[in-house]
Amino acid sequence: MEKVAIIGVGQTKYERDKKETFAELVFEATSKALEDAGISKDDVDNIVSVSSDFWDGRTISSMAISDASNAYGKDITTVEGDGTFGVLYGMMRILSGSFGVTIVCAHHKGTESNMRGITNCAFDPLVERKLGIDAISSAALQARRYMNRYGVHEEQLALVSVKNHKNAMRNPLALLPMDISVEDVMNSRKIADPLKLLDCSPVTDGACTLVLAAEREAKRLSTSKKRVWLKGTGHCSDAFRLGDRDLSDTRALKDAAKRAYTMAGISDPRKEIAVAEVYDAFSHMELMWLEGLGFCEDGAAGEQMERGVFNSDGKLPVNPSGGRLSSHPVQVAGLAAMAECALQLRGEAEDRQLEDPQTALVHGINGMCGQSHCVWILGK
Repeated sequence: MEKVAIIGVGQTKYERDKKETFAELVFEATSKALEDAGISKDDVDNIVSVSSDFWDGRTISSMAISDASNAYGKDITTVEGDGTFGVLYGMMRILSGSFGVTIVCAHHKGTESNMRGITNCAFDPLVERKLGIDAISSAALQARRYMNRYGVHEEQLALVSVKNHKNAMRNPLALLPMDISVEDVMNSRKIADPLKLLDCSPVTDGACTLVLAAEREAKRLSTSKKRVWLKGTGHCSDAFRLGDRDLSDTRALKDAAKRAYTMAGISDPRKEIAVAEVYDAFSHMELMWLEGLGFCEDGAAGEQMERGVFNSDGKLPVNPSGGRLSSHPVQVAGLAAMAECALQLRGEAEDRQLEDPQTALVHGINGMCGQSHCVWILGK
């Protein structure tokens, strides 16, 4: 099977209340990605837009950014998710043999959206939606179930927030770089028990674009230093209704990770992966997903966090970008995580650069409480 590479990366700064329109954000990120790849829009034959009519407040959200993403006269399609799913579709379109170079762009303006109202609409309209449940309250249910099942305590959750906000201090694009303590997290305003303000990701605006290329095109258009290869991927969904699954069970993620590891030839992820960007919209999620990805036993991530295993100078640096806790443009999140890992593998992550990583993992989700997972293995 032909390989696919990331050959260009472009991002806006992630902020609140950005004045630019959706199209202006996409144009900035896409222009940077094309410049980074050293190609022109004429080299691109396919565009995948990661966007959502709900979040945009309009129908056919990809159409309004078609010119900004250089889709005029070309094919453009829409994918919903956190960005990792957009790369999945972009890769599949390349592997179909119909396209050679694909732009995957994602945009999100959380400050122009009603997050509680939109995420409430994700639930069953006959029962769950009427309860007023949303992304935050459902995450709180998940956090409590996880804590009760494995004896995890709130201070261990707080360590995730402390680590990721500190990592963001080395990322000039992050929204919330902060040097905070466990006490600061514990004393922050309660949002939905047991989650506090600093356990939750911030409302964020921004855009990100990646340029993907089939192997034949990647070698023709880019230098070897610019190429980051998509080595393996896996995706899997769990039940839709919250009551039909144990919210502390990471079975869907374990299945997705197994598929990605098998495709990439990874037999021991703890030893073979040098850096990971893991979805952390809420602090407890990073702990759960690290367990589901096989980096530690179920229920053990909190203790590993206390030992500094997942710090930037630990055995497995996790979320050196600052993660979603520091910047969370919902539709963009997974694409930004892939951009971070691509930059790490290229040795271009500036002040947060790790020492010569060879293999990286990216994880994204879709649906409430991680209903669906997408896992990527990237390599030089």
